[in-house]
Amino acid sequence: MFRSALRALALLGAMAAGPAVAPALAQDHGHDAAALPHAHFHFQGVFGTFDRASAQRGFQVYKEVCSACHSMRLVSYRNLLELGLSEAEVRAIAATVTVNDGPNDEGQMFERPGRASDRFRSPFPNEAAARAANGGAAPPDLSVITKAREEGPHYVHALLTGYTEPPAGMTMGQGMNYNRYFPGNQIAMAAPLREEGQVEYADGTKATVEQMSMDVVNFLQWAAEPEMEARKRMGVKWLLFLSILAVLAYATKRKIWANVPH
Repeated sequence: MFRSALRALALLGAMAAGPAVAPALAQDHGHDAAALPHAHFHFQGVFGTFDRASAQRGFQVYKEVCSACHSMRLVSYRNLLELGLSEAEVRAIAATVTVNDGPNDEGQMFERPGRASDRFRSPFPNEAAARAANGGAAPPDLSVITKAREEGPHYVHALLTGYTEPPAGMTMGQGMNYNRYFPGNQIAMAAPLREEGQVEYADGTKATVEQMSMDVVNFLQWAAEPEMEARKRMGVKWLLFLSILAVLAYATKRKIWANVPH
């Protein structure tokens, strides 16, 4: 019984330390892609939590840069309340977009200002339009991108910071950009974060490419796994419970078998 309790304790420890689910789609980095650099994120580890100030800045990066091409169809504006934004701020953000709604009483579709309950507005009406506007390659939805790529947060961070000039002698395809961390090193997406100060942070943080990349990854990780902190808290509680249970089970076993002749 004691050994069984220890095995259960070890299993729960592994579950608390690891991701909640396996990546939905493993990304093969290819033999010619450089090894991913591993940045330090505040949400890593058993006791890791979201850096909400960074995630708020990351939302700003997404809104001002990434949302021109990438959708986040699984996230609603009201979810931003969990990042620490006020209801007034969320309503104001939602109202900046126009949403196609209806039909009305006359059976007609109409446009209205966005509401907090709406999902993030997609930049294109459908995937075909997205492909047509991007040379045949539809930009992926970013709602769960850090769960849909192997080493997701590190992959996204590396991709955003991996744009450089191609090495001498390398022939680039038409409209392609060199990225040392992308499989094949050629990617259709131009560098979205190009220069320092591209985004002006309201809190005065210096918006370097590295800082903007870290911030948007923090935001995307929160969007992909908003329940992470609650899951880790529950994991710690179960670890404590099973630790106490293991001690009690061992003490009970010693008590019961103490007077039994061997």
